Amino acid sequence: EVQLVESGGGLVQSGGSLRLSCEASGYTFSDYMMYWVRQAPGKELEWVSYISESGRTIYYTESVKGRFTVSRDNAKNTMYLQMTNLKPEDTARYHCVRVTKLGAYRSSPRGQGTQVTVSS
Repeated sequence: EVQLVESGGGLVQSGGSLRLSCEASGYTFSDYMMYWVRQAPGKELEWVSYISESGRTIYYTESVKGRFTVSRDNAKNTMYLQMTNLKPEDTARYHCVRVTKLGAYRSSPRGQGTQVTVSS
């Protein structure tokens, strides 16, 4: 059974930092591309970052470039999202998603998520 468990969220002031983790189990982690996505109340699901199986290819949505850094440790079956200079508009529930093709984050398995709340 595929399991994705996110952690590391919390309440932080504007300008602060958080590090999210996504621990995967039930499959060969290094065989799959991964996304971080987020969803704020009343808004659509938004992709935040993408990382390839090896970690050599990375993409970010424009609004987080220069502030967020995605990484993965295939030996630990874990993906990370280091978030700095957080803004109130980053407030959302963050999920990790396992995908088999680029862009397929809406229809692919994801975890329960971890809440990030940024106060102004």
